[in-house]
Amino acid sequence: MLNPQHQFDFLKYRVDANDDKELLNELMTAYGKEVWNYAFSITRKWDLADDITQEVFIKVFRNMHAFRRDASVKTWLLTITRNTAIDFKRSAFMRKVTLMDAYEDYGHRQSAEKETMEKLATNDLWKLVLQLPIKYREVMILFAHHQLSLKEIALMLDVSEGTVKSRMFHARKKLAKMKEANL
Repeated sequence: MLNPQHQFDFLKYRVDANDDKELLNELMTAYGKEVWNYAFSITRKWDLADDITQEVFIKVFRNMHAFRRDASVKTWLLTITRNTAIDFKRSAFMRKVTLMDAYEDYGHRQSAEKETMEKLATNDLWKLVLQLPIKYREVMILFAHHQLSLKEIALMLDVSEGTVKSRMFHARKKLAKMKEANL
């Protein structure tokens, strides 16, 4: 298997290939887990991350030839993931599901979602990152987990690099306070 950087280059040139299904399969194999993880970090819902991941790869299949080579394949996929997650969160269906989740969480026992979330977030720091407001959580996850550059994050979020740096600074500051409060 190629290392990730070579995969990026390889997949960039494969966009012109005739076999879209094979390319989609390669993209899903190479990036499916990262797309799902990013969707989960935005929504914090296991089944919604599944739906978003599926929708992302449907969009990729339909728009494969619209890929511009000025970004990496990974950045392109994560941008589609972010936009799809935002669309899902804005939908009337999502508002209804969120309301039902809030109602169910009011009960005495912990929801299966919360239990799963706690099991997934084994690292205390990542538990804290997942508690950050979305604008801070997003930059931390894109930078630390997905290892995107500040420039890539800025392009993806449609903000300046200075805004990304500011959000990183404030995210780290909030994490330090949260960590201190937990001691």
